Amino acid sequence: MRTRAAVLCAAAAVVAGSVTAPPASATTRAPVQVSPVTWKKCGTTDYPTLQCGSVKVPLDHRNPRGKQISLALSRVPHTASVSQGPLLVNPGGPGGSGLTLAGFVASALPKKVAAQYDVIGFDPRGVGKSSPAIDCAPGYFTPVRPDPVPATPALEQANLKRVQSFAAACGRKYASLLPYLDTVSAAQDLDSVRQALGVRQISYFGYSYGTYLGAVYAKLHPDRVRRLVLDSIVDPTGVWYEDNLSQDYAFDDRQRALMAWIAKYDSTYKLGTDPHKVEAAWYAMRAALAKKPAGGKVGAAELEDTFIPGGYYNGYWPYLAEAFSAYVNGRKTAALVEAYRNFAAVDAAGDNGYSVYAAVQCRDASWPRDWNQWRKDNWAAYEKAPFMVWNNAWYNATCAYWPTKTLQPLNIANGKLPPVLLFQATDDAATPYQGGLTVHRLLAGSSLVVEQGGGNHGVTLSGNACLDRYLAGYLTDGKVPHGDGVADAVCRKTPDPKPLTTKAASTSSRGSTLHGLLGFRG
Repeated sequence: MRTRAAVLCAAAAVVAGSVTAPPASATTRAPVQVSPVTWKKCGTTDYPTLQCGSVKVPLDHRNPRGKQISLALSRVPHTASVSQGPLLVNPGGPGGSGLTLAGFVASALPKKVAAQYDVIGFDPRGVGKSSPAIDCAPGYFTPVRPDPVPATPALEQANLKRVQSFAAACGRKYASLLPYLDTVSAAQDLDSVRQALGVRQISYFGYSYGTYLGAVYAKLHPDRVRRLVLDSIVDPTGVWYEDNLSQDYAFDDRQRALMAWIAKYDSTYKLGTDPHKVEAAWYAMRAALAKKPAGGKVGAAELEDTFIPGGYYNGYWPYLAEAFSAYVNGRKTAALVEAYRNFAAVDAAGDNGYSVYAAVQCRDASWPRDWNQWRKDNWAAYEKAPFMVWNNAWYNATCAYWPTKTLQPLNIANGKLPPVLLFQATDDAATPYQGGLTVHRLLAGSSLVVEQGGGNHGVTLSGNACLDRYLAGYLTDGKVPHGDGVADAVCRKTPDPKPLTTKAASTSSRGSTLHGLLGFRG
């Protein structure tokens, strides 16, 4: 998801500001028997033991005998003599496919831990191989898009026309589905999966938006949660307009961290040793590309798209720096176009992912319907944090024109759960630190493990051995750390990358693999 840096608030204000009553669909438990999953081999070279299946769930959980839809599932079965049951994994989004993530998690966990679980991946409703899958406007992100910064009325109108047409297309194509694409419905789907797996309880491991999905499931069915791991945590008190607006400040900080890193390696990139001057060169590059897109593909919008992933994962920094340097120092565009293709270009799966992202976030909570409010709020943020404010605004602005009514977010506060393990990096831009603190307060008995100084999004199973020890220990015996401070345990951050020596060495890391699997732009 694209959450952001939230303003610190008192615990009392957090709870008071949350809606306590769930939607009607949240409280209904389907009495219909769910058929068991039939598993078939679908292994890959990387994950040879992967199996695939599907489960039918109600489109509307308030009408469990009504229209059914299909969810695609994957599994890496347990191999230990004693099983700890299913571990459902979700990469975020909303809109991210989790089918391959099951294979990754099973291979990245210590063998003795993974052997105890059936690791279950799934495509949430509307996503990927689930049916029906939605795609509101194929090619919506085809380059070159208008400059996101609406410096002229014509640019503002061009961008407004795009988002309005996207919302209208979704309404025309999926009028019967959009009212049921939301987090509560997706969480109820998880309970149908639980029934299909034939177990009384499930364990759950979610990244990013997957933390919100997991927290909502836990609120609806606390007695059915065995273990719960949330990594890079959404602030549930800001869904979704405030979360997406304030995220801009944290991404601006991460972009500046990248500029400082490039300045540190001036001998490699030759862009100067002063981070402020490196940043000025980046904005000069942006201005030039707005006039003449690189390779006819990378204009101002696409440049921002290309560098935003660097805010999620610093393993991309060496590639971004090389492309930046090649353009500034020699007006060479090939590396920039390649970086765009690798980190930002949207294919059919991306079109689907964005369609679900918009459908879920626009349905989940209220958004301003007056464009003047968006204009005011985003210009105010742009004055302080210009890097991705308007890119982010247009990414979410379809919600100002969305053709369905909105729900009220759940208050995910919960005192009925077993011990819960939370992971959060202090400098995470996509789901800033405050989200972890807020959920730590709202989930009684939870334990928070912090990566001090870390700026990546999705921190477990990404190369930090300290974090992974806490994860493995919890999945083994359910025990969590307990500390006296805000955090129950603190790990040092994973070191920043170094300039490339060989591209193969950098792209083969476990962190790169994970971040390639995390949910659509989140």
